Amino acid sequence: MLEEAGKPVQIAIKRQGRTATARLAGEFDLTAAPLVREQLDGLIDAGMQRIVIDLRGVRFLDSSGLGVLLGRYRRLSERGGSIYLVTAAEGSVRTVLEMSGVRQVMPLLASESEVPRA
Repeated sequence: MLEEAGKPVQIAIKRQGRTATARLAGEFDLTAAPLVREQLDGLIDAGMQRIVIDLRGVRFLDSSGLGVLLGRYRRLSERGGSIYLVTAAEGSVRTVLEMSGVRQVMPLLASESEVPRA
């Protein structure tokens, strides 16, 4: 957990084969972006081909968080992998993802069960 200025972000990572799930909780902002980037890059560098990023516990997402998501998408897709985003059906995080166009490159799913089987 990273905590600064009272805005903690938590990341829980589960690996299964070449698929990893990263569950984020808290605020995914400028303060949290470096930690999240480092964790996701570690998964990519370890050879994960599918990364599921569960944002249902994220209460705030800004342009720094969007940049991390899009940058990891680019890195992983260059290696033939895929990223899937799990978000609440409604709320500010989903709205930011839809308005920013992220939905055009990464699927927005309501649950992990919607992730296509490998």
